[in-house]
Amino acid sequence: MAAADLDRMLHPYEARAIVLAHTQPLEPELVTLDEAGDRFLAAPLIADQDLPPFAASTMDGYAVVHSDAVVRRTVIGSGFAGVDPQLVVQPGTAAKIMTGAPVPRGADAVVRVENTAQDGDQVIIRQPKVTLGENIRPIGSDMRQGDVLLAAGALLGPAEVGLLASLGHARVTVGRRPRVSIFSTGDELVAPNELPGPGQIRDSNRFSLALAARRAGAEVVLNRHVPDEINELRGALHEALARSDAVITSGGVSMGDRDLVKALLGELAEVHFQRVFMKPGKPLNFATLGDTLLFGLPGNPVSCLVGFQLFVRPALQRMQLADAETLPRLPVLLGQDVLPSDRIEYQRATVTAQPDGTLVATVTGSQQSARLMSFVGANAFLIVPPGEASLPAGSRLDALLLMPPASGAAAE
Repeated sequence: MAAADLDRMLHPYEARAIVLAHTQPLEPELVTLDEAGDRFLAAPLIADQDLPPFAASTMDGYAVVHSDAVVRRTVIGSGFAGVDPQLVVQPGTAAKIMTGAPVPRGADAVVRVENTAQDGDQVIIRQPKVTLGENIRPIGSDMRQGDVLLAAGALLGPAEVGLLASLGHARVTVGRRPRVSIFSTGDELVAPNELPGPGQIRDSNRFSLALAARRAGAEVVLNRHVPDEINELRGALHEALARSDAVITSGGVSMGDRDLVKALLGELAEVHFQRVFMKPGKPLNFATLGDTLLFGLPGNPVSCLVGFQLFVRPALQRMQLADAETLPRLPVLLGQDVLPSDRIEYQRATVTAQPDGTLVATVTGSQQSARLMSFVGANAFLIVPPGEASLPAGSRLDALLLMPPASGAAAE
């Protein structure tokens, strides 16, 4: 992008589109089921068989012929889960059966044990009518051969991994986890266990970013603080580029004399944008070197995390063969007055679902970009358009949900 164009502030959705246009899916890999959890499926999962492959009892009870009017029936044996009963049920007979066991040949219903009484080698049926198929799970009732069970890009949670196992997949092809390097920059930063000197603060961004990256499915291969020294920064970036699919830095991307990351990105890579029309997080740099993505996030902690959620997280998911998930965007009512700024603002908020289904958003106190407490308890970004007049409580805006809405009592 030309230097003049880099001065232009992009709309957040335009910036996100540029990021995703330069994000290439990584080569998938074959992993065991033990390693497949929270990974993204590379190809659709198609059932290659009917499940269950046999009619099974859903209750402990007696397998019978449903049309048989006889109340007292001779018990000819028992059926257990995992065992072919080798029994044939006919009118006047019944087979004791356990939950999950194959239904014996000839039987077409199961009477639950609570509706029977045992009398020697006979069972007394105590319900007035037995219906066809009662308490039987038929062949293919869970899935039919050829059914598309999971789409490519599906996130593999406990149920999805269970499906794979039930179909005989001991291994599965998934998107590779992106290798990510993270740097916090700035001479003002000290480690969390150090006492800050005059003008210094403790480093928090690289720890927040590392957890956010892991939750997005990435493998963090480097995570360190780099001082404002051009050669050390250059060396750190060279090392990261050699080892990573994505590099995330915080700090050094604004207009200051010592904002060295911004200059280095221009030296080492192709810069696509440097400013976004948003608050917090206007000085956000994005560059590429080949297929490697470089994100220069602002140094303020909240700006850093907002930038990660809006731009970095979708790219990391695209790399893993998933759809570039956008956070759900839903209309909400303001639970309080909200003051806009001169840019699109992503205010941290708590969205609560009222009993009537209405979503009400309440901002989490001061929205200063250095105040991490604004993220604590927040489950959404309230999208506040630019303006000068305060938006009164009850106004309707959109919110991006970070987590499902909380439940709340009806608003007064």
